[in-house]
Amino acid sequence: MNQITCAIVDDEPLARTLLESYVQKAPFLTLKGQYDSASSALRDLVSDPVDVAFLDIQMPDLDGMQFSRMLPSRTRVIFTTAFSEYAVEGFRVNALDYLKKPINYSEFLESVNKAMACFSQSDAMEQDPGGDSGNCTGTDGFIYVKSDYKLVRILLDKILYVEGLKDYLKIYLEDSRPVLTLMSMKLLEEKLPHPRFMRIHRSYMVQMSKVTSINKGALCVASEQLPVSDGYKEDLQKFVSNHLL
Repeated sequence: MNQITCAIVDDEPLARTLLESYVQKAPFLTLKGQYDSASSALRDLVSDPVDVAFLDIQMPDLDGMQFSRMLPSRTRVIFTTAFSEYAVEGFRVNALDYLKKPINYSEFLESVNKAMACFSQSDAMEQDPGGDSGNCTGTDGFIYVKSDYKLVRILLDKILYVEGLKDYLKIYLEDSRPVLTLMSMKLLEEKLPHPRFMRIHRSYMVQMSKVTSINKGALCVASEQLPVSDGYKEDLQKFVSNHLL
């Protein structure tokens, strides 16, 4: 993909002006529109979707989180807000990235480059749906995944759990930042050794040695409570029975 279409939705005029100036500096971005509220943007962005939507979170009537759930699946969302506590929630609604105001150009450019990488990998997968997208198997104790225009080596021992976010995965690691990669959960599940790594939910896979406790309907990994869905409970119960004293 050579060009990315985008839209800006923010109730602050200065914030819209700043983002517009950043978009104009990036030759691969095309601004399709800017809006002062989610309600005013809804019709346009649903009927004529853009590739990337820059959404403020705190807006009157309809906030950015709610609005993001109404957008077509092809639209990637980059949240912009002055409040850092929204970052985790932003990733839970499948945001591509999160920018904290005031936004500087280097941070903006890093986010849109991530979007470009995401679309480029998606195009490659469509052209070669049977390929492995450059990701290696975990038989040697590590895997390589594509992230931000490069191959990143991930040691299996360092993986805590994996979260599925729309078309990409967020791999949580010990002692380092999570890695975001365009890959399906099903494909990664096939690459990683079972039952060392187990799927517990449509959106979660965990390394069982990192589980610190098991409660009814949830596993605790690195102080995070991860849900276990009904379809995976039987497999989990078998694993626990084999390790129960």
